[in-house]
Amino acid sequence: MSFMRPLGNTGLTVSALGLGTVKIGRDKGVKYPNGFTIPDDHAVIELLAQAQDLGINLIDTAPAYGHSEARLGQLISRRQDWVIVTKVGEEFDNDSGESLFDFSPEHVRRSVERSLKRLNTDYLDCVLIHSDGNDTGIIKQGTLDALNDLKKKGLVRTTGMSTKTVAGGIACLNHADMAMVTYNLQHHDEVPVIEHAAAHHKGILIKKAFASGHLNDTLADPVQESLNQILGTAGVSSIIAGTINPVHLRENVAKARQACKTAP
Repeated sequence: MSFMRPLGNTGLTVSALGLGTVKIGRDKGVKYPNGFTIPDDHAVIELLAQAQDLGINLIDTAPAYGHSEARLGQLISRRQDWVIVTKVGEEFDNDSGESLFDFSPEHVRRSVERSLKRLNTDYLDCVLIHSDGNDTGIIKQGTLDALNDLKKKGLVRTTGMSTKTVAGGIACLNHADMAMVTYNLQHHDEVPVIEHAAAHHKGILIKKAFASGHLNDTLADPVQESLNQILGTAGVSSIIAGTINPVHLRENVAKARQACKTAP
């Protein structure tokens, strides 16, 4: 299977590995095993250039990632080279270190308008609802409807939700273009969502592929094993992996390419 994959039936083509950018904008309230320092502008520019050189065209951000959107808007040089995913619904309060949630249609519109400004663009490739876990309840609030209205206006190209439940993932796919779900060696609960997407030609993005750095260390190469499993699963479009380490990025892409070669 190719390293470049269709994002469901959206018409977009994305790299099997996408770059997550929480670490360029926020260092509080994150669930990684080791601490890190937010990189300076020069380091981010070099990381983005390296990602492109390695064949990555998908980049994932969110208002909840602190200054990530605004930094990307300043530091991305060729907007058209990237498929940009951002989100709505979750905000992060840096002072308290707590997340705040607002899924109202009014907030969706304000959030998208703000993301357009921060990212210095006139369209967003993908906008996902950043769920707090009450997936189906959020959909009933009209949150996805509001995103789909913005899609009709041309501000958003594709819509979906970063879900936490099977019922929510399937409901999302029935109303939108894609879902982002958790899938790794230790977490298979949401596989039915991936299967539903494959059957209906919808996009699937994978989060927590490496269990936020907590993969089973009894395996010889848990990262390769996880990539083999995920990228060998029908329906998966791309894995979002957040790193600011150039060595890890190069290794992850090499392993993702290997997984794509051996995928059925």
